[in-house]
Amino acid sequence: MRNLKSIDWVLLSLIILLLLFGLVVIFSITFHTSKQNLASSQLIYAILGLGLLVLFTAIDYRTLSSASIVLYIIGIALLVLVLVLGRSKLGSTRWIELGFFNFQPSEIFKVILILTLSNFLAKKEDILVFDFLFYLGLIALPAALVLLEPDLGTAFIYVIIGLALFIACRSKEIYLLITGLIGAILLPIFWFFILKFYQRERILTFIDPSHDPFGSGYNVLQSTISVGSGGLLGRGLGHGPQSQLNFLPIAHTDFIFASLAEELGFIGAGLLLILFLILIMRIVSIAVSAKDALGRYLAFGVAAMILFQVLINVGMNIGLMPVTGIPLPLISHGGSSLFSTMIALGIVCSIFIRRKSITFS
Repeated sequence: MRNLKSIDWVLLSLIILLLLFGLVVIFSITFHTSKQNLASSQLIYAILGLGLLVLFTAIDYRTLSSASIVLYIIGIALLVLVLVLGRSKLGSTRWIELGFFNFQPSEIFKVILILTLSNFLAKKEDILVFDFLFYLGLIALPAALVLLEPDLGTAFIYVIIGLALFIACRSKEIYLLITGLIGAILLPIFWFFILKFYQRERILTFIDPSHDPFGSGYNVLQSTISVGSGGLLGRGLGHGPQSQLNFLPIAHTDFIFASLAEELGFIGAGLLLILFLILIMRIVSIAVSAKDALGRYLAFGVAAMILFQVLINVGMNIGLMPVTGIPLPLISHGGSSLFSTMIALGIVCSIFIRRKSITFS
């Protein structure tokens, strides 16, 4: 534990600021509603999340990586279990009820996938065809299970994480070309036979939100109204009509950025995005300074996970991305998402304090 003195205090400060940002917004949009308990539960999640951050900072990331295959198997088993015993909500079966907490295995699997893929790539001096196919299989299996829930957004994040790490390892360009060709061939099958009707409607709504304004386009239209009504300085905390009067659905999770923009305006939303930008740049700098390939891949994977979750969530809030249910890291209400993000950031902190061989005897 004495090595925690070497923790990256810049990174830790950014994490705490983002957690506080989320707590304030959740409290603000639920204070005058029947969901007042959400702010207190998020505070508990934040405290527990900080505990996880400290724990995984103290654990050597190389030790975690060596257990990645076991963790991968356990994670796959949990993804299967949720399909059998999971709790259904809003048309999806993503949660396992633990009594006091609804656990979402697909969230924690994001971290497991980063560990597994990073460990795989770090051990390879050159990627052969068999290695490439095995790598695709490691991504395709959990993505397919998550699609069965169905959860298109999380499956897409798995693919993005895998692609980002494969690019980071500077492998042969031919493999990326093959991946693109496979994707192009599978796209029609994916559209007609895998996507649910409502998922296709969401994509069509992204192209033209007005084609079903009281159905699939409702959320997007209300979200963009919320963002636009905030103006430069916002309506003020607790005074956003879209979120306070429930015009904006699930304002504390999927559409929390729209709620924030409505109440804090362009200035508040811009500040949040700047904090995320600095956070991601800090993680990338830690990746660059890592003392081994494993640490570099792990940190890049975490940066990619957070970056694309932010891009997708903010994008769908302002009508630039289809609605997929991706939470805004450290901001949206929810324990599973927050815990997985804090564990991932704890691994990054572990990489930082072990970036020099002379740090440890």
